[in-house]
Amino acid sequence: MKEFLLIFRIDYDTMPTDSPEKLQAMAKNRQDWLGSLAAQDKLSDAGERLVPVGKIRKPDDVVTDGPYVELKEAVSGYTVIKAADLKEATELIKDCPIFEAGGSVEVRQIMNG
Repeated sequence: MKEFLLIFRIDYDTMPTDSPEKLQAMAKNRQDWLGSLAAQDKLSDAGERLVPVGKIRKPDDVVTDGPYVELKEAVSGYTVIKAADLKEATELIKDCPIFEAGGSVEVRQIMNG
């Protein structure tokens, strides 16, 4: 099995936040989805959600606010899964709850050695 990093992206400006109940339901859907991956022995690291702000350090001691403010879409979290290949990894995420909030998932194989 190979490992794949799932990078979750979402537009924080348009993400549904209309009620605490809606946010609670979204969190439960995420947990249920991760649980289904774990039940299939496809989950390596459940990862974490990330706060929407941070800093970016560049050469020559340049530090800027991040994520890039000109981009609406930002990285909201990550997870590591196990799959035979990129095709299977991409199929495993087809029901990811982030799609309901207009988000996307980048799938990247982790290089070993």
